[in-house]
Amino acid sequence: MGFNCGIVGLPNVGKSTLFNALTATAAAQAANFPFCTIEPNVGRVAVPDLRLDQLAAIAKSVSVIPAQLEFVDIAGLVKGAAQGEGLGNKFLANIRETDAIIHVLRCFDDENIIHVEGSVDPLRDAQIIETELMLADLESLDRQIENLSKKAKSGDKDIKTQIEFMQLVRGALDKGDLASSVTIPDDLKTFFKTLGLMTSKPILYVCNVSEKEAEKGNALTEKVSQMAQARGTEAVVICAEIESQIAQLTSQDDKKEFLESIGLTEPGLNRIIKAGYRILGLQTYFTAGPKEARAWTIRKGAKAPEAAGKIHTDFEKGFIRAEVIAFHDYIENKGEVGAKESGKMRQEGKEYVVADGDVMLFRFNV
Repeated sequence: MGFNCGIVGLPNVGKSTLFNALTATAAAQAANFPFCTIEPNVGRVAVPDLRLDQLAAIAKSVSVIPAQLEFVDIAGLVKGAAQGEGLGNKFLANIRETDAIIHVLRCFDDENIIHVEGSVDPLRDAQIIETELMLADLESLDRQIENLSKKAKSGDKDIKTQIEFMQLVRGALDKGDLASSVTIPDDLKTFFKTLGLMTSKPILYVCNVSEKEAEKGNALTEKVSQMAQARGTEAVVICAEIESQIAQLTSQDDKKEFLESIGLTEPGLNRIIKAGYRILGLQTYFTAGPKEARAWTIRKGAKAPEAAGKIHTDFEKGFIRAEVIAFHDYIENKGEVGAKESGKMRQEGKEYVVADGDVMLFRFNV
Protein backbone atom coordinates (compact mmCIF):
# COMPACT_ATOMS: atom_id res chain seq x y z
CA MET A 1 0.00 0.00 0.00
CA GLY A 2 1.33 3.44 -0.92
CA PHE A 3 -0.93 5.59 1.21
CA ASN A 4 -4.57 6.02 2.07
CA CYS A 5 -6.33 9.31 1.46
CA GLY A 6 -9.87 10.51 1.99
CA ILE A 7 -11.46 12.62 -0.73
CA VAL A 8 -13.54 15.40 0.80
CA GLY A 9 -15.47 18.36 -0.57
CA LEU A 10 -18.84 20.06 -0.66
CA PRO A 11 -21.62 18.59 -2.83
CA ASN A 12 -21.38 19.25 -6.60
CA VAL A 13 -17.66 20.07 -6.67
CA GLY A 14 -16.74 17.02 -8.79
CA LYS A 15 -15.57 14.82 -5.94
CA SER A 16 -17.57 11.74 -6.87
CA THR A 17 -16.80 12.20 -10.59
CA LEU A 18 -13.11 12.13 -9.73
CA PHE A 19 -13.48 9.12 -7.44
CA ASN A 20 -15.48 7.19 -10.04
CA ALA A 21 -12.85 7.96 -12.68
CA LEU A 22 -10.07 6.78 -10.39
CA THR A 23 -11.77 3.50 -9.54
CA ALA A 24 -12.70 2.95 -13.20
CA THR A 25 -9.00 3.30 -14.00
CA ALA A 26 -8.24 0.69 -11.36
CA ALA A 27 -10.84 -1.69 -12.76
CA ALA A 28 -9.28 -1.38 -16.20
CA GLN A 29 -5.86 -2.21 -14.73
CA ALA A 30 -7.14 -5.22 -12.80
CA ALA A 31 -6.04 -7.75 -15.43
CA ASN A 32 -2.38 -6.91 -14.81
CA PHE A 33 -2.15 -6.80 -11.02
CA PRO A 34 -4.29 -7.21 -7.89
CA PHE A 35 -7.16 -4.77 -7.51
CA CYS A 36 -10.03 -4.69 -5.12
CA THR A 37 -12.91 -2.41 -4.31
CA ILE A 38 -13.00 -2.89 -0.56
CA GLU A 39 -16.32 -1.12 -0.07
CA PRO A 40 -18.56 0.83 -2.47
CA ASN A 41 -16.70 4.03 -1.55
CA VAL A 42 -13.15 2.64 -1.37
CA GLY A 43 -10.87 1.79 -4.29
CA ARG A 44 -7.21 1.17 -5.01
CA VAL A 45 -5.19 2.27 -8.01
CA ALA A 46 -1.62 1.64 -9.15
CA VAL A 47 1.06 4.22 -8.51
CA PRO A 48 2.50 5.01 -11.98
CA ASP A 49 6.28 4.56 -12.09
CA LEU A 50 8.11 4.04 -15.40
CA ARG A 51 11.16 2.78 -13.50
CA LEU A 52 9.30 -0.38 -12.53
CA ASP A 53 8.71 -1.34 -16.17
CA GLN A 54 12.38 -0.76 -16.96
CA LEU A 55 13.45 -3.04 -14.11
CA ALA A 56 10.95 -5.73 -15.14
CA ALA A 57 12.22 -5.70 -18.73
CA ILE A 58 15.83 -6.23 -17.63
CA ALA A 59 15.00 -8.82 -14.94
CA LYS A 60 12.58 -10.57 -17.33
CA SER A 61 10.01 -10.56 -14.55
CA VAL A 62 6.88 -12.65 -15.08
CA SER A 63 4.73 -10.20 -13.14
CA VAL A 64 4.95 -6.48 -12.40
CA ILE A 65 3.42 -5.26 -9.16
CA PRO A 66 3.27 -1.49 -8.62
CA ALA A 67 2.72 0.24 -5.29
CA GLN A 68 -0.92 1.09 -4.66
CA LEU A 69 -2.84 4.13 -3.53
CA GLU A 70 -6.14 3.79 -1.70
CA PHE A 71 -8.88 6.38 -2.18
CA VAL A 72 -11.81 6.75 0.21
CA ASP A 73 -14.76 8.79 -1.05
CA ILE A 74 -15.96 10.67 2.03
CA ALA A 75 -19.56 11.72 1.40
CA GLY A 76 -21.91 13.85 3.46
CA LEU A 77 -19.67 16.81 4.34
CA VAL A 78 -21.77 19.96 4.47
CA LYS A 79 -21.98 22.93 6.80
CA GLY A 80 -22.99 21.49 10.17
CA ALA A 81 -21.28 18.11 9.63
CA ALA A 82 -19.66 18.30 13.06
CA GLN A 83 -23.17 18.44 14.55
CA GLY A 84 -24.30 15.47 12.44
CA GLU A 85 -25.71 17.28 9.40
CA GLY A 86 -25.63 15.22 6.20
CA LEU A 87 -24.56 12.07 8.05
CA GLY A 88 -21.54 14.14 9.04
CA ASN A 89 -20.49 12.24 12.15
CA LYS A 90 -20.30 8.95 10.28
CA PHE A 91 -18.11 10.34 7.52
CA LEU A 92 -15.95 12.43 9.82
CA ALA A 93 -15.09 9.15 11.53
CA ASN A 94 -13.97 7.77 8.13
CA ILE A 95 -11.55 10.68 7.71
CA ARG A 96 -9.82 9.82 10.99
CA GLU A 97 -8.69 6.52 9.46
CA THR A 98 -6.88 8.10 6.50
CA ASP A 99 -3.24 9.19 6.16
CA ALA A 100 -4.02 12.34 4.19
CA ILE A 101 -6.93 14.42 2.95
CA ILE A 102 -7.55 15.26 -0.70
CA HIS A 103 -9.76 18.34 -0.64
CA VAL A 104 -11.56 18.79 -3.96
CA LEU A 105 -12.52 22.41 -4.65
CA ARG A 106 -14.78 23.62 -7.42
CA CYS A 107 -12.95 26.11 -9.60
CA PHE A 108 -15.30 26.14 -12.61
CA ASP A 109 -18.51 27.95 -13.54
CA ASP A 110 -21.46 25.97 -14.85
CA GLU A 111 -24.97 27.33 -14.56
CA ASN A 112 -26.30 23.78 -14.98
CA ILE A 113 -24.59 22.58 -11.80
CA ILE A 114 -25.94 24.27 -8.69
CA HIS A 115 -23.43 25.19 -6.00
CA VAL A 116 -24.65 24.37 -2.51
CA GLU A 117 -23.50 27.83 -1.30
CA GLY A 118 -24.98 29.69 -4.27
CA SER A 119 -21.70 30.83 -5.85
CA VAL A 120 -18.25 29.54 -6.83
CA ASP A 121 -15.62 30.47 -4.24
CA PRO A 122 -13.03 27.75 -3.50
CA LEU A 123 -11.40 29.60 -0.59
CA ARG A 124 -14.76 29.93 1.16
CA ASP A 125 -15.54 26.28 0.42
CA ALA A 126 -12.19 25.21 1.90
CA GLN A 127 -12.96 27.22 5.02
CA ILE A 128 -16.39 25.58 5.40
CA ILE A 129 -14.99 22.05 5.29
CA GLU A 130 -12.00 22.85 7.49
CA THR A 131 -14.21 24.58 10.06
CA GLU A 132 -16.25 21.38 10.36
CA LEU A 133 -13.07 19.36 10.82
CA MET A 134 -11.80 21.78 13.46
CA LEU A 135 -15.11 21.70 15.35
CA ALA A 136 -15.01 17.91 15.39
CA ASP A 137 -11.38 18.01 16.57
CA LEU A 138 -12.28 20.43 19.37
CA GLU A 139 -15.02 18.10 20.56
CA SER A 140 -12.63 15.14 20.44
CA LEU A 141 -9.90 17.04 22.29
CA ASP A 142 -12.28 18.13 25.05
CA ARG A 143 -13.25 14.51 25.68
CA GLN A 144 -9.63 13.39 25.72
CA ILE A 145 -8.54 16.21 28.03
CA GLU A 146 -11.37 15.36 30.42
CA ASN A 147 -10.40 11.68 30.49
CA LEU A 148 -6.70 12.41 30.92
CA SER A 149 -7.36 14.97 33.66
CA LYS A 150 -8.80 12.21 35.84
CA LYS A 151 -5.53 10.27 35.52
CA ALA A 152 -3.49 13.42 36.22
CA LYS A 153 -4.63 13.38 39.84
CA SER A 154 -2.04 10.66 40.43
CA GLY A 155 0.65 13.31 39.96
CA ASP A 156 2.16 11.75 36.83
CA LYS A 157 4.36 14.45 35.24
CA ASP A 158 4.09 12.96 31.74
CA ILE A 159 0.30 13.16 31.84
CA LYS A 160 0.50 16.77 33.03
CA THR A 161 2.80 17.61 30.09
CA GLN A 162 0.42 15.88 27.68
CA ILE A 163 -2.58 17.81 28.97
CA GLU A 164 -0.72 21.14 28.68
CA PHE A 165 0.19 20.26 25.10
CA MET A 166 -3.40 19.28 24.27
CA GLN A 167 -4.59 22.61 25.63
CA LEU A 168 -2.03 24.34 23.39
CA VAL A 169 -3.44 22.51 20.36
CA ARG A 170 -6.96 23.36 21.51
CA GLY A 171 -6.01 27.04 21.65
CA ALA A 172 -4.82 26.91 18.04
CA LEU A 173 -8.09 25.30 16.91
CA ASP A 174 -10.06 27.93 18.86
CA LYS A 175 -8.28 30.63 16.85
CA GLY A 176 -9.23 28.92 13.59
CA ASP A 177 -5.83 27.34 12.91
CA LEU A 178 -5.40 23.72 11.85
CA ALA A 179 -3.79 21.34 14.34
CA SER A 180 -1.00 20.83 11.79
CA SER A 181 0.05 24.46 12.34
CA VAL A 182 1.20 23.69 15.90
CA THR A 183 4.91 23.05 16.47
CA ILE A 184 5.23 19.59 18.00
CA PRO A 185 8.10 18.87 20.44
CA ASP A 186 10.05 15.75 19.42
CA ASP A 187 9.10 13.89 22.61
CA LEU A 188 5.39 14.45 21.94
CA LYS A 189 5.21 13.59 18.22
CA THR A 190 4.09 10.01 18.85
CA PHE A 191 1.52 11.19 21.40
CA PHE A 192 0.25 13.82 18.95
CA LYS A 193 -0.51 11.11 16.39
CA THR A 194 -2.52 9.13 18.94
CA LEU A 195 -4.91 12.08 19.34
CA GLY A 196 -6.40 11.26 15.93
CA LEU A 197 -7.03 14.87 14.95
CA MET A 198 -8.28 15.31 11.40
CA THR A 199 -6.73 18.75 10.98
CA SER A 200 -3.32 17.31 11.84
CA LYS A 201 -3.32 15.34 8.57
CA PRO A 202 -1.57 16.60 5.43
CA ILE A 203 -4.05 18.22 3.03
CA LEU A 204 -3.68 18.22 -0.75
CA TYR A 205 -5.95 20.69 -2.51
CA VAL A 206 -7.32 19.50 -5.86
CA CYS A 207 -8.78 22.23 -8.05
CA ASN A 208 -11.46 20.89 -10.37
CA VAL A 209 -11.66 23.03 -13.52
CA SER A 210 -13.40 22.95 -16.89
CA GLU A 211 -11.83 21.05 -19.78
CA LYS A 212 -10.53 24.20 -21.49
CA GLU A 213 -8.73 25.26 -18.27
CA ALA A 214 -7.19 21.86 -17.47
CA GLU A 215 -3.78 22.80 -18.86
CA LYS A 216 -3.16 26.17 -17.21
CA GLY A 217 -5.86 26.59 -14.57
CA ASN A 218 -7.52 29.96 -13.93
CA ALA A 219 -7.71 32.85 -11.47
CA LEU A 220 -9.47 30.68 -8.89
CA THR A 221 -6.84 27.93 -9.00
CA GLU A 222 -4.16 30.59 -8.56
CA LYS A 223 -5.84 31.69 -5.32
CA VAL A 224 -5.98 28.09 -4.09
CA SER A 225 -2.32 27.61 -5.00
CA GLN A 226 -1.37 30.69 -2.97
CA MET A 227 -3.38 29.41 -0.01
CA ALA A 228 -1.74 25.98 -0.25
CA GLN A 229 1.73 27.51 -0.45
CA ALA A 230 1.06 29.64 2.63
CA ARG A 231 0.10 26.46 4.48
CA GLY A 232 3.17 24.54 3.37
CA THR A 233 1.30 22.14 1.11
CA GLU A 234 0.37 21.81 -2.58
CA ALA A 235 -2.50 22.31 -4.99
CA VAL A 236 -3.09 20.24 -8.14
CA VAL A 237 -5.23 21.38 -11.09
CA ILE A 238 -7.32 18.67 -12.73
CA CYS A 239 -10.50 18.30 -14.74
CA ALA A 240 -12.56 15.48 -13.22
CA GLU A 241 -14.54 15.20 -16.45
CA ILE A 242 -11.33 14.60 -18.43
CA GLU A 243 -10.21 12.01 -15.87
CA SER A 244 -13.54 10.27 -16.41
CA GLN A 245 -12.95 10.17 -20.17
CA ILE A 246 -9.37 8.89 -19.76
CA ALA A 247 -10.67 6.10 -17.52
CA GLN A 248 -12.75 4.76 -20.40
CA LEU A 249 -9.71 4.31 -22.66
CA THR A 250 -8.00 0.93 -22.36
CA SER A 251 -5.06 1.51 -24.72
CA GLN A 252 -2.03 3.48 -23.47
CA ASP A 253 -1.57 4.86 -26.98
CA ASP A 254 -5.18 6.09 -27.02
CA LYS A 255 -4.67 7.76 -23.64
CA LYS A 256 -1.47 9.43 -24.81
CA GLU A 257 -3.13 10.66 -28.01
CA PHE A 258 -6.13 11.97 -26.10
CA LEU A 259 -3.96 13.83 -23.58
CA GLU A 260 -1.83 15.38 -26.34
CA SER A 261 -4.97 16.55 -28.13
CA ILE A 262 -5.92 18.68 -25.11
CA GLY A 263 -2.40 19.88 -24.31
CA LEU A 264 -1.64 17.59 -21.36
CA THR A 265 1.33 15.27 -20.83
CA GLU A 266 -0.12 13.01 -18.12
CA PRO A 267 -3.43 12.27 -16.35
CA GLY A 268 -4.38 14.32 -13.31
CA LEU A 269 -4.27 11.13 -11.26
CA ASN A 270 -0.50 10.94 -11.77
CA ARG A 271 -0.07 14.49 -10.51
CA ILE A 272 -2.26 13.80 -7.48
CA ILE A 273 -0.19 10.74 -6.56
CA LYS A 274 3.15 12.53 -6.99
CA ALA A 275 1.98 15.48 -4.89
CA GLY A 276 0.57 13.08 -2.29
CA TYR A 277 3.92 11.32 -1.99
CA ARG A 278 5.65 14.65 -1.48
CA ILE A 279 3.35 15.99 1.24
CA LEU A 280 3.47 12.64 3.08
CA GLY A 281 7.25 12.33 2.75
CA LEU A 282 7.11 8.99 0.91
CA GLN A 283 9.46 7.31 -1.55
CA THR A 284 9.82 4.02 -3.43
CA TYR A 285 12.29 1.16 -3.42
CA PHE A 286 12.19 -1.91 -5.68
CA THR A 287 12.72 -5.65 -5.67
CA ALA A 288 13.34 -7.31 -9.04
CA GLY A 289 13.82 -10.87 -10.24
CA PRO A 290 12.51 -13.46 -12.71
CA LYS A 291 9.36 -14.06 -10.64
CA GLU A 292 8.32 -10.44 -10.17
CA ALA A 293 9.37 -6.80 -10.19
CA ARG A 294 7.71 -4.89 -7.39
CA ALA A 295 7.54 -1.35 -6.01
CA TRP A 296 7.39 -0.77 -2.25
CA THR A 297 6.43 2.49 -0.56
CA ILE A 298 8.34 3.67 2.51
CA ARG A 299 8.79 6.95 4.32
CA LYS A 300 11.79 9.11 3.48
CA GLY A 301 14.51 8.52 6.04
CA ALA A 302 13.56 4.87 6.61
CA LYS A 303 16.45 2.55 7.35
CA ALA A 304 17.02 -0.83 5.71
CA PRO A 305 15.32 -3.00 8.39
CA GLU A 306 12.15 -0.89 8.20
CA ALA A 307 12.13 -1.24 4.42
CA ALA A 308 12.57 -5.00 4.79
CA GLY A 309 9.59 -5.07 7.16
CA LYS A 310 7.37 -3.83 4.34
CA ILE A 311 7.84 -7.20 2.66
CA HIS A 312 7.41 -9.27 5.82
CA THR A 313 7.83 -8.61 9.53
CA ASP A 314 10.28 -11.55 9.74
CA PHE A 315 12.57 -9.71 7.32
CA GLU A 316 12.81 -6.82 9.79
CA LYS A 317 13.10 -8.96 12.93
CA GLY A 318 15.86 -11.15 11.52
CA PHE A 319 17.57 -8.51 9.37
CA ILE A 320 21.23 -9.29 8.65
CA ARG A 321 22.07 -7.02 5.71
CA ALA A 322 20.74 -5.56 2.47
CA GLU A 323 22.27 -5.92 -0.97
CA VAL A 324 21.63 -2.59 -2.67
CA ILE A 325 21.94 -1.36 -6.24
CA ALA A 326 21.04 2.23 -7.13
CA PHE A 327 18.38 2.36 -9.85
CA HIS A 328 20.58 4.06 -12.47
CA ASP A 329 23.38 1.52 -11.78
CA TYR A 330 20.94 -1.37 -12.26
CA ILE A 331 19.82 0.04 -15.61
CA GLU A 332 23.29 1.04 -16.77
CA ASN A 333 24.74 -2.40 -15.98
CA LYS A 334 21.72 -4.28 -17.36
CA GLY A 335 20.72 -5.94 -14.12
CA GLU A 336 21.97 -7.51 -10.93
CA VAL A 337 24.79 -9.61 -12.42
CA GLY A 338 26.27 -6.69 -14.35
CA ALA A 339 25.99 -4.38 -11.35
CA LYS A 340 27.72 -6.93 -9.13
CA GLU A 341 30.53 -7.45 -11.65
CA SER A 342 31.14 -3.70 -11.95
CA GLY A 343 31.18 -3.24 -8.18
CA LYS A 344 27.90 -1.34 -8.06
CA MET A 345 26.16 -3.71 -5.63
CA ARG A 346 26.71 -2.62 -2.03
CA GLN A 347 26.35 -4.51 1.24
CA GLU A 348 24.48 -2.30 3.70
CA GLY A 349 23.70 -2.79 7.40
CA LYS A 350 20.99 -1.77 9.83
CA GLU A 351 21.87 1.93 9.77
CA TYR A 352 21.60 2.34 6.01
CA VAL A 353 19.07 5.01 5.02
CA VAL A 354 17.23 3.80 1.94
CA ALA A 355 17.35 6.08 -1.12
CA ASP A 356 14.49 6.53 -3.56
CA GLY A 357 14.80 4.01 -6.39
CA ASP A 358 17.11 1.57 -4.62
CA VAL A 359 16.87 -2.01 -5.90
CA MET A 360 17.19 -4.18 -2.81
CA LEU A 361 17.63 -7.82 -1.73
CA PHE A 362 17.42 -8.60 1.98
CA ARG A 363 19.33 -11.25 3.90
CA PHE A 364 17.68 -12.30 7.15
CA ASN A 365 17.61 -15.09 9.70
CA VAL A 366 14.66 -15.86 11.97
